[in-house]
Amino acid sequence: MSPTHTVSQASSPLSRNALVVVITAGLVLSVVMGIRQTFGLFINPFSYDRGLPVTIIAFAIAMHNLVWGFAQPFAGAAADRYGATPVVAFGAASFAGGLALAAVAPSGLLLVLGLGVLVGIGISCTSFGVVLAAVGRVATPQQRSMAMGIASAGGSLGQVLLVPLAQTVREGAGVSVSLFVLAALTLLIAPTGMLLDRSRRKDATSSALQASAPSSLKDVLALAARHRGYRLLTIGFFTCGFQLAFIGTHLPGYLLLCHMPLGLGATALALIGLFNMAGSWACGWLGGRFRQQYVLGWLYLIRSGAIVAFLLLPTTTSSVVIFAAVMGLTWLGTVPLTSGLVAKVFGTRHLGTLFGVCFLSHQIGSFLGAWLGGFMFDLTGSYTLVWGATVAAGLLAALLHFPIDDKVVDLPAGQLQPT
Repeated sequence: MSPTHTVSQASSPLSRNALVVVITAGLVLSVVMGIRQTFGLFINPFSYDRGLPVTIIAFAIAMHNLVWGFAQPFAGAAADRYGATPVVAFGAASFAGGLALAAVAPSGLLLVLGLGVLVGIGISCTSFGVVLAAVGRVATPQQRSMAMGIASAGGSLGQVLLVPLAQTVREGAGVSVSLFVLAALTLLIAPTGMLLDRSRRKDATSSALQASAPSSLKDVLALAARHRGYRLLTIGFFTCGFQLAFIGTHLPGYLLLCHMPLGLGATALALIGLFNMAGSWACGWLGGRFRQQYVLGWLYLIRSGAIVAFLLLPTTTSSVVIFAAVMGLTWLGTVPLTSGLVAKVFGTRHLGTLFGVCFLSHQIGSFLGAWLGGFMFDLTGSYTLVWGATVAAGLLAALLHFPIDDKVVDLPAGQLQPT
């Protein structure tokens, strides 16, 4: 891997303004991604207590990934144009409403509407495409990968704290109370968009210059569609969503099939979040010093190797802990690397939209990972085929990322080259 810039440039301290945005982004991601990671804990209770087939529950969880993906470009475009304040507030309300509806849903249809549609819209407005775009704008090009990595690492704190919280409340008070508690926590992030918009105030000094050379989102999207590296990055991002959604949704159920202790699934998910804090930071650090596409390629290879080892070795508490640790180190590190690579090639002016389009591929993979896991289990009584698919997808993603060209593109006529 070739260094992209000097250590002194990459390690310069963040400004106070940038630090506020990074901390806020980490807080928002902590709540949103932490709550999302609890969904796998509710599959068996929904099935046993409400008599819903696992396929329907998995479909509801999968649907939120798909809705999230299709809504993300629009949420990113809205944040690019109007700022994060209204977008995050709307997203928090939608997310909380979806959780509340799932808490009382007596049928599969309402569960899909709540946990699938409303939650998907809510996450699109409160996650990577909106908050990391704010981080990308406020950080310098040399700091961008590291800043996004720190924000993503902070987001893992919610997975460490909220998965055990949801498990404890669910065991003590039931599924409905647990989901209502999570909905209340989601509403707390509604005002945080005002702090994320500090990045827009930072850009105010250049607004007059930008107004004299207005950018065309249509032209930028057309340029990205023709860019081979962007296409490869988008296709490869599918694998990340497929792997993470399958493991996050079905690992607890898989461990029960292996006769592991009841609470080990929640412990494994919490450990993934804990180690992801270090992994996201490390990936951001590596992305600031080496070509981000090379780091991504090695990350997918490591994931596939870890899955193969987990499947071939005896399933024990120790092997589950080690697997969760390795997966955590590679879990969300793809996000700062992918968004940082998009920003490097195309700039930050339309970062929310361009990353959102790329993220759609990720979420199509997430939909298939979550849904196929439940479908194949109902069909065969096993997760073996889907585990195999996660390995194959990881190897393919690695091959796609290594040849990506990361040269800065020339924007269409009439546009500025953003930093």
